[in-house]
Amino acid sequence: MNKRYFGTDGIRGQANSDAMTAEIALRLGLAAASYFRVNSHRRHTVVIGKDTRLSGYMIESALTAGFTSAGMDVNLFGPLPTPAVATLTRSLRADLGVMITASHNPYEDNGIKLFGPDGFKLSDDAELEIERLMDSKVGEALAAPSGIGRAKRVDDARARYVEIVKATLPRQMRLNGLRIVVDCANGAAYKVAPGVLWELGADVIPIHNRPNGLNINEDCGAVAPHDLSAQVLKYRADIGIALDGDADRLVICDESGHIVDGDQLIGLIALSWKKAGKLSGDVIVTTVMSNIALEQTLEKAGIAMERTLVGDRYVVEGMRAVGSNIGGEQSGHIVLSDFATTGDGLISALQVLALLVNSSKPASTLLSVFKPAPQIQRNIRYNRDRDPLSTDEIQSVIADGEKKLNGKGRLLIRKSGTEPVIRVMGEGPRSVVFPIVDSICAALENVES
Repeated sequence: MNKRYFGTDGIRGQANSDAMTAEIALRLGLAAASYFRVNSHRRHTVVIGKDTRLSGYMIESALTAGFTSAGMDVNLFGPLPTPAVATLTRSLRADLGVMITASHNPYEDNGIKLFGPDGFKLSDDAELEIERLMDSKVGEALAAPSGIGRAKRVDDARARYVEIVKATLPRQMRLNGLRIVVDCANGAAYKVAPGVLWELGADVIPIHNRPNGLNINEDCGAVAPHDLSAQVLKYRADIGIALDGDADRLVICDESGHIVDGDQLIGLIALSWKKAGKLSGDVIVTTVMSNIALEQTLEKAGIAMERTLVGDRYVVEGMRAVGSNIGGEQSGHIVLSDFATTGDGLISALQVLALLVNSSKPASTLLSVFKPAPQIQRNIRYNRDRDPLSTDEIQSVIADGEKKLNGKGRLLIRKSGTEPVIRVMGEGPRSVVFPIVDSICAALENVES
């Protein structure tokens, strides 16, 4: 099942090259419209949101041209988080939702994520069929002159999403007295995130909330939370919240400046929901990247943990398969299916803040759910035209590493599905695992040189 355009999280590439040209976006609009326009007796609607990348204007215009030329009406949200697009697709009874974003990638990249009318990301079969339509005679999807779609801006999309997010807290819950630093990553939530927290009563200190089209994720946000830590200490905040470029990822900083990853947050929410009787099936879903100590801690509390491939889409599929309402990734994608169909950094943050308010404990105490097993991850960039993992040299180094571990830890070496990077992760005794990871990375760099 080889895909030409779609990866693990939609279509992604460098703007104006690869699969991220206006032409590809236009063809995608035509093909997706053809796929979703199943009833010729009514108008069909697509909603489109985007993050703050400069190239978003180009991709948005091309997609709009494709959809309207195929007879679909287009509702344009402007900058809005990915989970907002997923939620509003279902809320507004749209046939299709589109988010223009490359998530945590730098501004040079962009991407397109598609959501079905149920608010969930598309299946592999749906993506393959859309690809087939993209490469066929897309002109056959063109509407008659009288059937061309209309495009309009939806001015209240942000306000709708804000109310949806606030409603995930108990009705009387307030954040009064909490001082919160929120790092918006110069991305899609630069207005929404500070607004939600302020309306709930918090003393809000927003940072990296001035996007210019070129600074999204630049030394900020969930992928680079060092400034969040510094600002929490500077302002003596109770807690810090970092989102990524499209706000589907969350990383938190406690009052001491310590960064807390998704594993700790998933564990915290799972244990609290278990205690409250809200955890469906007493099971959660994470990926192969999650720390083994999380699994051991949950097991002691009577909570099972299922692992999937990396990617929140696979997490959601796993959750639906086992009937779980909590899933996520160490990187900060947290899916709470009672409230959302995909990872939502802001909704996840509110669940943590509610626990902080009710516990009367400092964040550093509340968020220390388990002691992680030593884990290291390094990223090695590679040429897309080559496959260094298939070489005898790399396979030999990996096999040697597994032999040295001798069952006392684990290695996970994989290609990223969103950028030309090989991720090398090792977990186990530091004195054993870290040198093994170093040797694998050195070998990969040598193959690429």
